[in-house]
Amino acid sequence: MNFKPEDVLQVFQKSIQDWHSHLAPTNNPFEKDFMNHILYSKNHIDTIQWHVEDEIRRADIPDSDIAKLKRQIDALNQERTNLVEVLDDYFLNLYKSVSLKPNARMNSETPAWLIDRMSILELKIYHMKEQTERTDVDKSHINQCKTKLEILLEQRKDMSNCLLELLNDLRDGNKYMKVYRQMKMYNDKNLNPSLYANEKK
Repeated sequence: MNFKPEDVLQVFQKSIQDWHSHLAPTNNPFEKDFMNHILYSKNHIDTIQWHVEDEIRRADIPDSDIAKLKRQIDALNQERTNLVEVLDDYFLNLYKSVSLKPNARMNSETPAWLIDRMSILELKIYHMKEQTERTDVDKSHINQCKTKLEILLEQRKDMSNCLLELLNDLRDGNKYMKVYRQMKMYNDKNLNPSLYANEKK
């Protein structure tokens, strides 16, 4: 598999640009490409959640709207987790036949969860860059945001390298991955006491 971190970033960046250009969210341009389709969908969910998280912090919206936004965030979190687990399954299957070296080490973070962090990082970069281009703030704000943007760009580079190294180590049998499902309880009516207790009333 020729899986490059820069390709992942390009898909995330396209998703972010598409959302901010108000393109229809159902227009995933990678319908026939499994990996890019999942990556695009994953970042699209992250992008929506980013802006919902912004809205919920407004002091001028009624409590009823806050409740609706909180439920939307919970649903988006579940969708996000589900897609990360689809990626986990993909990588598990990809490396299942690799012969492990005697000193192979388990990596605590799977490629999918590292990719999840990279998706969020691209949103930070996009919005921090926006801050550096504002014309309604003073120079101090711009300079502070430029400094933060430089750090985020360095982090992008480091995380991309970490992903490449991890994939190479998994491919070569230097490391192996174990998947522990998130097993989120708050959205499950059978596991969340506040939900199943209320149903019995």
